Amino acid sequence: MALKHEPTAPYHSAQDALRVLETVARHSAGVTDAEIARQTRLGTDRLAPLLRMLRREGYVEQAADGSYVTGTALSRLGATYGHDQALRAQLQQTLDRLRDSVGAAVYMSRYVDGEIHVTQCADSLTTPAVNEWVDFRSAAHASAIGKSLLGQLDHNGRRDHLARHKLARLTSRTITNERLLLSRLASQAPTVPVLDLQEYAVGTVCAAVPITAGSTVGCLALSLPVRHAHRLRQAADRLNRSAAPVLLSLAI
Repeated sequence: MALKHEPTAPYHSAQDALRVLETVARHSAGVTDAEIARQTRLGTDRLAPLLRMLRREGYVEQAADGSYVTGTALSRLGATYGHDQALRAQLQQTLDRLRDSVGAAVYMSRYVDGEIHVTQCADSLTTPAVNEWVDFRSAAHASAIGKSLLGQLDHNGRRDHLARHKLARLTSRTITNERLLLSRLASQAPTVPVLDLQEYAVGTVCAAVPITAGSTVGCLALSLPVRHAHRLRQAADRLNRSAAPVLLSLAI
């Protein structure tokens, strides 16, 4: 199953952040931002927000003299023992911050062995998760999560999935025509969030953005009650712009 991988802005941000982390890791006694800029060839306007993000996520720490050293989060993820638990904890902290930032429930999903898996969720009393009234594994055609994941597969991968999962009508807005769905998936730009406007569940709108690290197909998504539909596009754009820390966690 081939991927249709087209790098997005968060992907490039994560790559730049990795370069910064590699530079910091080479200087156990600490390294200044000026030296980081020189070695990575990143301008101040590019480096400054990356360093803020890396500090916020715990990947670097700033010493009393202003120099940067590796942080506890990087040490945990770099350890062989307990890596999976550390990664899950790091991702959950990032998702919780994204939930508070966009004001919506946030989901991390992956496409593994031909099926959709929602691996983590950050919700709260004020930002409740969507009611999974139909298993997401059977609703790729109707959900933002599913369409984002299918959109990262090649044409044969999409058709294989749809051959195994009937395009059931979940609401009056659900696309049940395979040709129409495949056409829309093919025309979806990777930099534009995928939307679900009450296609999966009446009363809920959703958006998803791709999170592809190596051969793993994934996505970040959010859901809102339909009364907050006016916030969907703005929240989705913010989620897209803020996806770099998730990509970075998966890449370390």
